[in-house]
Amino acid sequence: MSTTKSERVEKLVDFIMKNCLWQFHSRKWDRERQNREILNKTRDLLLGDCDKPDDRLDRCHWVDAVLLARNYKASFPWVNTLSREEVSDLMQDVLERMNFLTITGSLNLELTDEHY
Repeated sequence: MSTTKSERVEKLVDFIMKNCLWQFHSRKWDRERQNREILNKTRDLLLGDCDKPDDRLDRCHWVDAVLLARNYKASFPWVNTLSREEVSDLMQDVLERMNFLTITGSLNLELTDEHY
């Protein structure tokens, strides 16, 4: 059974929403940074292009990305069959969807409270 790109994005996002605690940062800028860093590193790992970083914060994001990439490969075998371009496009869509769900579409007003 063939799945569409949007179905694949939703499966990958659903995995994050059900299994990854990093999505729950309390501020908008934290969520933007973590989504960008973790998902871009996950993309790079899926492409075989990501080395262990030296910076502590980068290593934190890298570890989350390593776990996510491993789980994606194990849980969604079709990830292993995608071209480099397809992986990049798919992960960009996952990033955009996560940003919507956890930031721009969120009803959590604490995300934008300047005093929080």
